[in-house]
Amino acid sequence: MMFDIYTGLTIGLIGSLHCIGMCGPIAVALPLGQRSLFDRTIGGLIYNLGRTLTYGVMGFLFGLLGKGIEMAGFQQWASILLGVVMILSVFFPFLFKDQFGNAGFGNGISGKIVSRLRVLFGNHSKRNLLVIGLLNGLLPCGLVYVAIAGAINTNDVLAGILFMVAFGLGTIPLLLAVSLLGNMVGAKLKNKLNKIIPVFIVILGIIFILRGMSLGIPYISPKSQKLTPVKEVQVKGACCSDDTQ
Repeated sequence: MMFDIYTGLTIGLIGSLHCIGMCGPIAVALPLGQRSLFDRTIGGLIYNLGRTLTYGVMGFLFGLLGKGIEMAGFQQWASILLGVVMILSVFFPFLFKDQFGNAGFGNGISGKIVSRLRVLFGNHSKRNLLVIGLLNGLLPCGLVYVAIAGAINTNDVLAGILFMVAFGLGTIPLLLAVSLLGNMVGAKLKNKLNKIIPVFIVILGIIFILRGMSLGIPYISPKSQKLTPVKEVQVKGACCSDDTQ
């Protein structure tokens, strides 16, 4: 489980470089007001913790899904499939542009969330910052999809929650800095940083595939424990001692 937490945290830390482009404008536009640095920092933390809370709920749902997959005996194939999809999303992005892109934000659930966010940005109360964070966590994002794949791959509800919470916490330092300092990252630096993300996603995809193959590599690809129902036999009124008289 600790490996899952470290993985989620790492995805968040490295992936937050990508978040500068995706969520950076929201972070910069947060209604923190013209207050002291301490008060603005608290407001920024409340917003980011709101996102993390939403990710934790996602971890519960998708960890539960992963548990169901495990109980059905398909966890190895699911891990391999998730890894393949992650790699394909990098080398063939046109296959996933409708799912991972920002197109269609004006329609459906995403459009409603964005409309609600616009209203909330008019008030810099702590409650509004929390709600903005909660709603922002629901917006479609390719990096969040990668984290969700990791939560599914934990095959456990608690591990799924911890994975997604760790992911959310990993994104906080950079996004909080962006909220406080403004969008000070230049376009050239953004492009350089964004080149790291595809490489990172491919590495994660390979790890998922190796994990599903159960090659016996510690931490990376441990031997799988096949689902074996445990039957408990209760013997009422019987003594297991060999001393029979």
